[in-house]
Amino acid sequence: MKPVEIQVTYDFICPWCWIGHQNLKLATQRVNSEVAPRISYSPYELNPDMPKAGVDRKAYRTAKFGSWSRSQSMDAEVALVGKRVGLAFNYDAVAITPNTRLAHRLMAFAQRTGSATMVEGLFEAIFAAYFSRGENIGLIDVLAPLAASVGFDEKAVRDYLVSGEGEAEVIAEEMRASLSGVRSVPTIRIGDAMIGGAQPPAVMEQALQAASAKTSAALETL
Repeated sequence: MKPVEIQVTYDFICPWCWIGHQNLKLATQRVNSEVAPRISYSPYELNPDMPKAGVDRKAYRTAKFGSWSRSQSMDAEVALVGKRVGLAFNYDAVAITPNTRLAHRLMAFAQRTGSATMVEGLFEAIFAAYFSRGENIGLIDVLAPLAASVGFDEKAVRDYLVSGEGEAEVIAEEMRASLSGVRSVPTIRIGDAMIGGAQPPAVMEQALQAASAKTSAALETL
């Protein structure tokens, strides 16, 4: 199998990031005999100035989109698309729009200390906690058990998040993402291809195959 580097730039309050990641998973499953994906996760806070405690979602979305009914209509569309790819969105349970800095710091910790399976599991667990169960993923008491559920040491996670370690790393990664041309999330880089938005699995499958072919061509010249 040909190794293919994949970078997922995301934020945990972006529903399309969860859907885009699911579409990426479906695409990699289709080419699993051809490609060995190496996935990394890069933070991109949509609300970097969000209060640490988060804000009331209804008030936030009403102010952002002009009315609560418009927000509900958009949520319904997301939920329908998510359902089609096997994801459960339960917006009735979501009361808070959280600050995601802690969650991004946790992902940085996970990528330094955990296996690829643990990292992917944590990524998915945080999205599910927020969008399916309405948990406030800006809280250590929510994030630490999620990390433990996929194999991380809960005490080590709590100590890390309390310490403030890794915050500068997250900010630097977000700066690098902006400098590399990322303007929205999800942005998924597969090899040299930058894919914006939650594109269908077929689009990502094509990019995976192109990246694999390029790797093969490069190896043949050695």
